[in-house]
Amino acid sequence: MVLQLDYQLFQIINGLAGSVSFLNPLMRFLAQHAEYLFYIGVIIYWFIRTESNRRMIVEALTAACIGLAISGLIGDFFYRDRPFVTHAVFQLIQHPANASFPSDHAIGAFVIATTIWLFRKKEGRLWLALAACIAFSRIWTGVHYPSDVIAGALIGVAAAAGVHQVFVKSRFAQKGQLVGIRLYERIEHKIWPKTKDNVREAHRT
Repeated sequence: MVLQLDYQLFQIINGLAGSVSFLNPLMRFLAQHAEYLFYIGVIIYWFIRTESNRRMIVEALTAACIGLAISGLIGDFFYRDRPFVTHAVFQLIQHPANASFPSDHAIGAFVIATTIWLFRKKEGRLWLALAACIAFSRIWTGVHYPSDVIAGALIGVAAAAGVHQVFVKSRFAQKGQLVGIRLYERIEHKIWPKTKDNVREAHRT
């Protein structure tokens, strides 16, 4: 019953690729390339070089590793074919016929977006909206069922929130995080010394 409803919802969303085809280029971009906006965001936040930003990125990357590890385990034990493998669909992008459930794209996008939201509420809302658009586009382009991206989003949010709570409540985790960042910064400062403006900005945050 649930799988049937899932497929019916997939048909409605994926069918838009035929009835509202002028949006297909946008959906292709979101499904294939929008994830790179998250990678660019991670790099920019990191090299703004404030302690808050660096703690945020450490949390995001830690949660992403956990989320994707969970995805790998689920994919092994609850394997599900991609929609284009078992059904006639509008497939707008090329994709290997590997495990469909859950969506790694949704996990990665929601892990980073949720972590940013936990540190920066206003910016985080924009990143969450982008993550939702990526998840939706994966259905539109025919490579995921709705339940795949919903599960991926939930895993991403849960991983980000769980990791954040660990770092908030555990002094050991906080200390380990800070030691790691300080060790990295010692090396970084030899290559790229901080200016006075960088130092003042770091203190403000």
